[in-house]
Amino acid sequence: MGLRFQKRIKIFPGVYINLSKSGVSASVGGHGATVNVGSTGRKMVTVGIPGTGLSYRVPLSGTILVLLVVVVALFGIAYLIAPGTVQMALHWWQPKWFPLPIPTPSG
Repeated sequence: MGLRFQKRIKIFPGVYINLSKSGVSASVGGHGATVNVGSTGRKMVTVGIPGTGLSYRVPLSGTILVLLVVVVALFGIAYLIAPGTVQMALHWWQPKWFPLPIPTPSG
């Protein structure tokens, strides 16, 4: 095992500068999906299930980028139609002892 070093600096919500022994990189995203660009120009996408430790990492390609945009757009449209359902779908993995607040219609 080798010595590892990593420091993450928040610039804006969802935007980070990452410092490590191997160099500097920038990350954009949050829980579930992140795009990372390294100092060598290598672009990677990480998609995972927050809170589980499960994730999948692939190089960023045009196909992956289009797929991510389509998924985000679909979730955005669905959120406008039924916000409570989308929140429940995005938080299905949360343990039941962390209850999800369900928005109630204002009236």
